Amino acid sequence: MTLRIGITGGIGSGKTTVAKIFETLRVPVYYADDAARRIMHENKQLRQQLIQLFGPETYQDNQLNRTHISRIVFNNAEKLAQLNSLVHPLTIADAEAWMQQQRSPYVIKEAALIFESDVWKHLDYVIGVSAPYALRLQRAMQRDHISAAQVEARMHKQMDEAEKMKRCNFVLINDEQVLLIPQVLALHEKLLHLTEAAL
Repeated sequence: MTLRIGITGGIGSGKTTVAKIFETLRVPVYYADDAARRIMHENKQLRQQLIQLFGPETYQDNQLNRTHISRIVFNNAEKLAQLNSLVHPLTIADAEAWMQQQRSPYVIKEAALIFESDVWKHLDYVIGVSAPYALRLQRAMQRDHISAAQVEARMHKQMDEAEKMKRCNFVLINDEQVLLIPQVLALHEKLLHLTEAAL
């Protein structure tokens, strides 16, 4: 039996960094954001729905115009909810199909909205990646080349960080003080033991 593990955390927490470390341990990782972008590009019916929702600028040169969509949804909660209601079910189904093809002891799904979109119900365990607010803010500003106010606006759209970590089965600290790789290695061993116990 393959265990299904989620990785989540707030903006700038380092979810993807942790997922990449697991990949070096040969653990298959499903990146929900990348999958959502692929599905928004490939799924013809979804493309039409998105154009109806966000207008003809939604795709430029046959590519998803993420800047255009972001500008709309980060200022409009209703449009954000509509976007999520279209994309999340397709991404969840895509992840499900992917997981069923894997043959490793456990697989990982990396996603920001594991609890917000009820993805956790399809998983055996969830790993939280935690980092101090100021560090998360700084990382997101550098990564996305946006202002502190823009990052904070995105943060406010997500579940409270403390609440999110409380719901996780395991928490990794990514504060640039505690070494991250030893934490991941220890958790990898723990997860391998849990897969053996589940057999």
